[in-house]
Amino acid sequence: MTVSTGPKVRIALIAHDKKKDEILALARDYVDVLRRCQLVATGTTGGRIAAELGLDVERMLSGPHGGDLQIGAQLAEGRVDMVLFLRDPMTPQPHEPDINALVRACDVHNVPCATNSATARLLLEQLIVRLAAQLST
Repeated sequence: MTVSTGPKVRIALIAHDKKKDEILALARDYVDVLRRCQLVATGTTGGRIAAELGLDVERMLSGPHGGDLQIGAQLAEGRVDMVLFLRDPMTPQPHEPDINALVRACDVHNVPCATNSATARLLLEQLIVRLAAQLST
């Protein structure tokens, strides 16, 4: 995993409607590490995380209104280190091309992208290890 040269790792948080509670549970479980990161999220997801967990979240537009694309643009500029995107594979999304573009941008720019909570937890556990190593040096 590439970690930004800035003072904090920048993580994008995105969740489809049926996954909002799941991303909140994930963020709650990792709130201590997320407090040490810069967070960017699509509108509704970021609003809920900020309101319910007290985390500082830079909010973009909602996904269907271009938020996925806004995060993708930041990613392409090297301003996102990790994407946690809890997708709902069972519900058609009207902005599916935007979703695919964001995931493709992660592949093009070699940015870790978790599309389910199991993978997100693995990435966050690895981040904890890396942050601990940075503190010990």
